[in-house]
Amino acid sequence: MNQMSYKYFEGIDLMAIEGVNDATIMSIISEVGLRGIKKFESAKKFTAWLPLAPNNKISGGKILSHHIPKGSNQLKIALRNAANAIGNLKEGFLANFFRRVCYKRGRATAVSATARKLAVIIWYMFVKNVQYTPPEQYLFLDQKRKLGIVKRIQKQITNFNVSNDELNFLNT
Repeated sequence: MNQMSYKYFEGIDLMAIEGVNDATIMSIISEVGLRGIKKFESAKKFTAWLPLAPNNKISGGKILSHHIPKGSNQLKIALRNAANAIGNLKEGFLANFFRRVCYKRGRATAVSATARKLAVIIWYMFVKNVQYTPPEQYLFLDQKRKLGIVKRIQKQITNFNVSNDELNFLNT
């Protein structure tokens, strides 16, 4: 199956994306195919067609509602199943994204957001004709946050003129 999809999609390996399996690839082939995805002008229009993009209603700069529109097709179901499988993974870029969204908004929203992210990744892979490479600069985001916190604390210590003796006194 992997070799067949590799030939069908002009050398693009969809199995490199974590969570994507044979059923997802078959859904892509049956629903839109390679030529169908390239007909969408942007990833936003592709995700809106699925429907995985939020339907933002804005008035006066304020977001009134931002729900995912109702409606379904086989590709949306396959991407949501792949996103659910990503939620069960221990590590990986998309698994970390899933956990961040799940912590803030809940599992159902995390499945929808990850399915949308998968759709965007697949669209870019087909239209730009590139292979999937997970971004590594985001994997160390927690370390960057810790460094930012340490720098902020050091700046506050200098602003308040706290000496080392006072800091040592607080630690005892």
